[in-house]
Parts: sequence; C-alpha cells; structure tokens
Amino acid sequence: MDVTAILETIWSVVNSPAIIALLAGGLLWLLNKLYAAKPAWQPMEGTIIAAVKWAEKEIPDDTPNKALVRLNAALGYVVKVYEQARGPATEQVKAELREGIQIVHAELEAAGNLDKAPLQEAAA
Repeated sequence: MDVTAILETIWSVVNSPAIIALLAGGLLWLLNKLYAAKPAWQPMEGTIIAAVKWAEKEIPDDTPNKALVRLNAALGYVVKVYEQARGPATEQVKAELREGIQIVHAELEAAGNLDKAPLQEAAA
C-alpha cells in the first residue's frame, strides 16, 4: 500500500456516519460540561450587586484600606445569604464569591452605577 491508499482508507473511516455521530456526540457532551461549569457567584449576582452598592454607601471614602473593608463587608453579606440558601460555604466558594464581587464591582463602576456625586453634593 502506498501513502495515498492509506490516507484514502483513513478518510473513508473518519467520514463514516458512525464516526461523525461519535464526534458530534463527544462535542455536545463537552459543550454541556463547559456550559454547566458556572462559577458559584453567578446565581448570586443580584445579591452581590446589592452588597456592593450597600458597602459603597456605608463605608466612607476616608476609611483606611477602604477597598478591602468594602470587599470584606460585601463578602460577609453575600456569604451570609449564600449560607442561608445553600448551606455552609467552603473556602473555594468564598473565593469564587470574592472574585464575583470584584467582577461585579468593576462592571458597576465602568457603567457609572457607583457614582457618589449626589452624596458628595449633599454633604457640601
């Protein structure tokens, strides 16, 4: 057998309906696994938004390490709600929630939803 005959045989096997169905099934299985692997914070996004906005209002700008204090306050609130709904949160879940808080905070800030101008004007 020469190389052309070997390649034609491989091509005919790969293009058989059974192999195509097997490859399509494997791809669908993989996509379902990837779609199902959502971070723990996504179902809690509404709670995270509320916690971030609350922490921004309640913790003054002149607080030392204000970003860390706000993050910890928001995380405490979100973990409390998470544990009421789903039971104890593992360290991995807490890390995912912390990451979610940071992502949501950045999105809110970029969208201008954390603008404190009305509060600062009222204080002036």
